[in-house]
Amino acid sequence: MGKRGSRSQSQLLNTLTKKQKKHLRDFGEEHPFYDRVSRKETKPQICQLSESSDTSDSESEADSEPEQVSGYCKLLATLKDISEEEEDDEEEEEEIIDEEPEMSGEDGDGDVGVEEEMAAESADMQETSASWFLGLGFSGFTAGICPAGASVPKLFSSTDKYLEAPHFTSKLHPEDMALYTDCQEKGREGPPGKSQQASPEEFTDAKHESLFSLETNFLQEESGGSCSLKVSQDPFLQHVNKELKDKDVQAVGTNPKTTHQLKWPTLGQLVFSSKFQKLETFKPSKDIDLKSLHLQKPLESTWTKTNSQFLSGPQKSSSPFTPLQKELFLIMNSYRDLFYSERTALKNGEEIRHVYCLHALNHVLKANARVLGNNSRRRSQKLGVGDDDDFRDQGLTRPKVLIVLPFREAALRVVQLFISLLEGDSKKKIIVSNKKRFKGEYGSDPEERPPNLKRPEDYEAVFVGNIDDHFRIGVAILQRSIRLYAPFYSSDILIASPLGLRTIIGGEGEKKRDFDFLSSIELLIIDQADIYLMQNWEHVLHLMSHMNLLPLDSHGVDFSRVRMWSLNNWSKYYRQTLLFGALQDAQINSLFNKHCINLQGQVAVRNVPMTGSISHVLVQLPHVFQRMEAENVASVIDARFNFFVNKILPQYRDAVMSHTLIYVPSYFDFVRLRNYFKKEELNFTHICEYTKKSGVSRARQFFLQGEKQFLLLTERFHFYKRYTIKGIRNLIFYELPTYPHFYSEICNMLKATNRGEEATWTCTVLYSKYDAQRLAAVVGVERAAQMLQSKKNVHLFITGEK
Repeated sequence: MGKRGSRSQSQLLNTLTKKQKKHLRDFGEEHPFYDRVSRKETKPQICQLSESSDTSDSESEADSEPEQVSGYCKLLATLKDISEEEEDDEEEEEEIIDEEPEMSGEDGDGDVGVEEEMAAESADMQETSASWFLGLGFSGFTAGICPAGASVPKLFSSTDKYLEAPHFTSKLHPEDMALYTDCQEKGREGPPGKSQQASPEEFTDAKHESLFSLETNFLQEESGGSCSLKVSQDPFLQHVNKELKDKDVQAVGTNPKTTHQLKWPTLGQLVFSSKFQKLETFKPSKDIDLKSLHLQKPLESTWTKTNSQFLSGPQKSSSPFTPLQKELFLIMNSYRDLFYSERTALKNGEEIRHVYCLHALNHVLKANARVLGNNSRRRSQKLGVGDDDDFRDQGLTRPKVLIVLPFREAALRVVQLFISLLEGDSKKKIIVSNKKRFKGEYGSDPEERPPNLKRPEDYEAVFVGNIDDHFRIGVAILQRSIRLYAPFYSSDILIASPLGLRTIIGGEGEKKRDFDFLSSIELLIIDQADIYLMQNWEHVLHLMSHMNLLPLDSHGVDFSRVRMWSLNNWSKYYRQTLLFGALQDAQINSLFNKHCINLQGQVAVRNVPMTGSISHVLVQLPHVFQRMEAENVASVIDARFNFFVNKILPQYRDAVMSHTLIYVPSYFDFVRLRNYFKKEELNFTHICEYTKKSGVSRARQFFLQGEKQFLLLTERFHFYKRYTIKGIRNLIFYELPTYPHFYSEICNMLKATNRGEEATWTCTVLYSKYDAQRLAAVVGVERAAQMLQSKKNVHLFITGEK
C-alpha cells in the first residue's frame, strides 16, 4: 500500500468511473481489480477498515453471516441514485476499463487515502449519532427501507410510511435533521403534491411564489413585527405554547363537560364549557386599550380608521370597538371557541365581520412574524446551536385560517377588509397581486339586478352582490403584501364556500381528492351558518369530518420546524372555531358541541326569545298548535307524517276548505307528501326550489283561481324567492319554520287577497317536544314551556284582535 496522496477526497472521487463509484457506494471500498501496486517497497501499514470490507480471507464468514454496511456507506446510498442509463452502460464501461493502461504508483497511493478517510468519517458518524431513532440514524433508516434507486421524497410520498415520519423526525439529532432536510431539497422533483396543481379551469397565482415564501424570507426590522411576540402575556403565544399531556387527551372522551353561566352586558347569557379538567371564566372589562390586546403591527393603528363607520359621538374617542365588538373580540382573543347565534345581515352582520377579520389577520401576522424571525435567527446561528424546540413554529401545512362564507360577495368584503386593515391611512399602498382579476370574478354589476324587484329588507341584505355559492381562493399575507389566488399550500388564509370545499375534498372512492390543506388549520370561522341549512348542511358536516387530519403527503414540510402538538395529531385541540349564525338550531348546536373541543374551552351565547315572531302577525287569525307524540328523535319524521295523514288532512279534504297552503321546511318531507297526494289523487299543485319559472307561475295562478285545492310549498323556495302567494285561506305548517320570522311572513300573506273572508281563515301548526327551540322562537319561551309541560295537545292563540 502506498502513502496517502495529496489530492482531496472530492478530486479522487471525480477520477473514478461510474462502475467504480457504484462499487464504492455499495461496499465502502474500491473493487480489488482496480488496486494499483507500487514497485517501491514500503513497510506495511495497519489501517482500521470498516466491518463491511470484503477480503479473500473472510469469504466463508460473509457467506454464513449477513453483511453489515457502515453508516457512511448507507449515507452514500441515500444521496446517490443509480439511473437506468448507468445500468445500461455497464457493459461498455467494462470494455473501456480492460483497454486502460496501468496507472503509476503515485495515483495508486490515493486509494489508501480514500479508504482511510472513509473509515475515519464512518467512526465520526457513529459518535455524533448517539440519539438516532431506535438506534438508527437518518442514513441508516433510509438505507434500510429505501429500495435501490429510490429518493427520499418518494419514500415519504407513501401514506403509511409518512404517518410514521413525524415520530421519526421529531427524535432526530440536529445534524441528522439538517441532513434529512438537505436530502429533501436535492431529491424533490417539481411540486410537493398533485393537490398544489390547480385544475385547468382554476386560476392560481404562480408568479409570486418566492416573494411570499415563508422559507426564504426574513423579518424586516422596520416592520416591527416581533415586538409584540416578546411579551409573555400575548394570548397567541400562550395558546400555541401551551402543552397538553397524554392523560389529558385520553380523558377528553370520558370526561363530562363542565359548564358555567355568566351574564355579560351586551352579549347577554353566556355558557362557558370545557371537556378538560380546568374551566376558566372571565368578565369583560369596562375600558379596553389596544395595547393590552397585543395587536400586531400595523393593526394597532389601522383598526380605528377601518372601524370608524360603526363608531359615533363620544364612543369614537373612548373606545375603538362597539360594545358588541369589544365583548366578541375579548372572547376571540382568548382563543376560546365561540358560537354567536344572533348575527343578522340586516343588523350587526358587518360589525361582526370587521371584528373576526381583525382577529384572523392578527393571528396570521403573528404566526408569520414568528416564522420569519426564526429564519433570521437560524441564519445568524450555526446549524445545531441552540434547542430545536425554539424553532418549532409551524404546522404540517401552511394554511392557518379557514373562513367559510356562503356567497362570493361575502368573500369580496372580507378581502377588502384585509386590505384596509393592512393599509389604513398610510400613503404607501400595499402590494395586492391579481386584484383586478379578483374584483372581476367576485364583484357584481348593479345593472344585472331587476329594478322592480321588491323583497323584504333582510332578503336584500342577504342576497346582495354576487351570490354565486361555488368558490374557493387562497390568500397569502407576508408583512404588508397580499397575494390573491395563491396555491392552497402556499396560502395563509383560505376563503371558500361549503360547496367549493366539497368539490375539492371529494368523497370516498374518488381518485382526485385532497384535504391535506385542512391539516393545520388553527382558526376556523364559519359565518352565516344558518344559510348553509338552506344550501346543503351535509357539505358543512363533510368539511368538519376532514378537519385537522394527518396529511397524506409531506408537501415539502421541514419537520424540525413543526410544533410537537401538530406532530402528535393534537391540532384539533388547538383549533379555535368561531361560529356565527342568525338562529338557534339543533343541527348547528350539534356541530358546535361535537366538533369544537378546544383546550381553552367553549363559549356559547344562549339568549332565549321572550316574545316570539307570532307577535309580528298583523292579520286576525286563530293559530291552532297541535302536539304529536314521538318516542325518540329518529321516529319524529314518521310520527309527523302519520299524524298529518290521519288527523290533519281529513279535516281539509272537504271542498269548503279550499285554498290550503301546506308549508314544508324539509325537502324530503315535501317529496313524501307529494307522492302521497299523487297516490290519493288529491287536487293539488306544488312549488319547490327546483321548479322552473313557468311552473311556478302556473301553480300560483291555479291556486289563486281555486283550480287546485292544495299547494305544497318548500321552505327553501321561500328563502330564495320570497314570492307572495295570493289566495291563501287555510294555512298548515307541516313543521315549524327554521327561521322564526318566516312564520309571521307566511301568515301575513293572507291579507294579500282580502275579500272579506277573514272569519274563515285558519292556521294549524304541528310540533313535538323535540321542537322546543323553534317553538320558543315563534311563541316565546314562556308560552313554549307551558305548551310542552301541559297535558293538552291542542293550544289556541289569536292574533290581530281589535
